[in-house]
Amino acid sequence: MMNAALVMPVRLFGRWEGFLHSWGCFRFFLLALLLCSPLVVLAQWEPDVRLTYNDSATNTSFNNAWCVAASGDTVHAVWHDNRDGNWEIYYKRSTDGGTNWDSDVRLTTNDGAASFFPSVASTGNDVHVVWEDNRDGNFEIYTKRSTDGGTSWDSDVRLTNDRFYSVHPSVAVSGSIIHVVWYDQRDGNDEIYTNRSTNRGTSWGGDLRLTSDGARSWYPSVAASGSNVHVVWSDGRDGSDEIYIKRSTDGGASWDPDLRLTSSGAGSWVPSVTASGSYVHVVWEDYRDGNEEIYTKRSTNGGTSWDGDHRLTNNSAYSEYPSVTVSGLNVHVVWQDNRDGNFEIYTNRSTNGGTSWGGDLRLITNSANSNNPSVATSGSKVHVVWRDQRDGNYEIYYKRNPTGNSGVGESSGCFQPPTSNLSFSVVPNPFSSFTSVSGHSSDRFALYDISGRKVGVYKGDRIGSGLSAGVYFLRPQEGNAKPVRVVKIR
Repeated sequence: MMNAALVMPVRLFGRWEGFLHSWGCFRFFLLALLLCSPLVVLAQWEPDVRLTYNDSATNTSFNNAWCVAASGDTVHAVWHDNRDGNWEIYYKRSTDGGTNWDSDVRLTTNDGAASFFPSVASTGNDVHVVWEDNRDGNFEIYTKRSTDGGTSWDSDVRLTNDRFYSVHPSVAVSGSIIHVVWYDQRDGNDEIYTNRSTNRGTSWGGDLRLTSDGARSWYPSVAASGSNVHVVWSDGRDGSDEIYIKRSTDGGASWDPDLRLTSSGAGSWVPSVTASGSYVHVVWEDYRDGNEEIYTKRSTNGGTSWDGDHRLTNNSAYSEYPSVTVSGLNVHVVWQDNRDGNFEIYTNRSTNGGTSWGGDLRLITNSANSNNPSVATSGSKVHVVWRDQRDGNYEIYYKRNPTGNSGVGESSGCFQPPTSNLSFSVVPNPFSSFTSVSGHSSDRFALYDISGRKVGVYKGDRIGSGLSAGVYFLRPQEGNAKPVRVVKIR
């Protein structure tokens, strides 16, 4: 179908020739279509890139949080670092898809206090970082945002205020809504709490307690796709730690009851969750096999029902702290694994929504420990950050695969709307079954085929159902924003 699109007479582009601003842009347009072909060979992972250089300890967070996020060609990395004599939150970004990196930016300044375990999420030019901080005498959850892609940052915002600790936050963003989760001991035992902002972080609602049982609920991870929000955590109410999940279908305004996902009886810990459209994927480490292995579980209907557990790793060593991200039908998992004698970073991926998986791939090879990886995607690129001891102390490292997110091409930039008028994103693009419009969910978007015929109207919802493979154009029905080209590859 795609080959037919390539040989389609040029006259069919007549209604859209005003959007092809130059021959160079047109050539990029055709090249993007060619790159969507399954015949294109995926590039291999590029060499490791060291991001930090200091003689102190530098750490990424546990896998319930993400220390890397990407939006377009801008990649954001966060960590905590004691180069200043106490632990502070640091940030670093690349504006060219991970090729080059700006200098480190210190986000917190708390002499005598400690700031730990950051988590980062981004959409468009908005970047949100959350962390735990004991400047108030006990650990509280703080947040900070940038509205210009990480160039400048607003002041710290304290989210919690109680006399017990609030720790290990995780953050997710969908359009203008930001969701933060953490665990908190204000109730006498660890329970999961959440808070959200519905206006891009300008103001925040109150804390909401998500769990209520006499056991420990800890290390929550959060994902959002459209109005669906999913929170997973480890929970000891059943005598052993099991994985639980809770869902909201109205952007966090209300929540469904707790749902138990695992029944191993041996210990299921530190889950990570990701969502795209109707697909939700959870990964965790599990002791049912006598040693810690990585397991995954998916829902194909937005969390209404779930498939069985799927074991990803099979070795006699420890496979721990998995991090997961999804882009359309591509699911990427990274974790730390000591099958090689020391902990190294491994990855596995599915290109069909978790129906089947490839084999384990070792990403790191050195004689020191590499721990606590996080993974993110943007366009065709896959980004991984972790902490690494090869330099004598832990430093932050980065690695990417520029075309590891198969079937997802780079945006040409030819049809991006002017930032002064409207900003929205289409993810993934190209796509196999569906894609979602985000960043301006209040606007209605019209989809046109290559001949200029309107084929659908969408309001922040996923698109693609019933469409044939080919080239389409998406634009808001109001305003003068130029259309974004979207490609369905099958």
